[in-house]
Amino acid sequence: MLDIVIPVYNEALNIENCLNELSMKVNVPFKVLIVYDFSEDNTLPVVKNIKDNYKFSIKLIKNTIGKGPLNAIKAGFKASDGDAVLVSMADLSDDMKIVDVMYHLIIEEEADIVCGSRYMKGGKQIGGPFIKKTMSRMAGLSLYYLASVPTHDATNSFKMYSRRVIDNINIESDKGFVLGLELTVKAFLSGYKIKEIPSVWTDRVEGESRFKIMAWLTSYLKWYFVALIYGIPKRFINFTKIKK
Repeated sequence: MLDIVIPVYNEALNIENCLNELSMKVNVPFKVLIVYDFSEDNTLPVVKNIKDNYKFSIKLIKNTIGKGPLNAIKAGFKASDGDAVLVSMADLSDDMKIVDVMYHLIIEEEADIVCGSRYMKGGKQIGGPFIKKTMSRMAGLSLYYLASVPTHDATNSFKMYSRRVIDNINIESDKGFVLGLELTVKAFLSGYKIKEIPSVWTDRVEGESRFKIMAWLTSYLKWYFVALIYGIPKRFINFTKIKK
């Protein structure tokens, strides 16, 4: 079973289309965990009115850990019990047609993290703020080529995690969507198996983004430099072994 964790903040305009996308494009068995911060969130009445229209289970999870998307994702992880857990947004930005392949890599090939990658061959990013796009691309490609992190897109939140990662890697980050980068860096340095597949990311049409690049930059930089500091020597050691 796959659990799909979707943090929401007033996504009334998007949530039905998001669920429809899942219904049409995901074929593996799954349930959806919609995580919200406050009872007045306008997503909730929409979900309650339509949740019985789908063949998959939809659960509303109140985030009691603390406000913000990172804590909402952590609350979703805590409520999950699937063999694999996918983090996705309600704004239709993520590429649902690759979810089945991601799940196959987790279950059949025993990957621990599968990254939807905008910056590998076949991936694409449509729209979005220029600064955000440029910084995420530079971060992902530099970690891939300099530190050998096995994904071109380490900062992307659209990732699927094995139960092993959810249960065994502690999350230290406390803001934004930094969790995806942190877990990727920790998994890489700990020897977990990381895979990536091309993904198309499309900027939202409805609603307001909660992504705050400048407010979260320090947290992103922390894990970026951890990957470089420990990853570059690790790459050098492996290269030396190959040369011998």
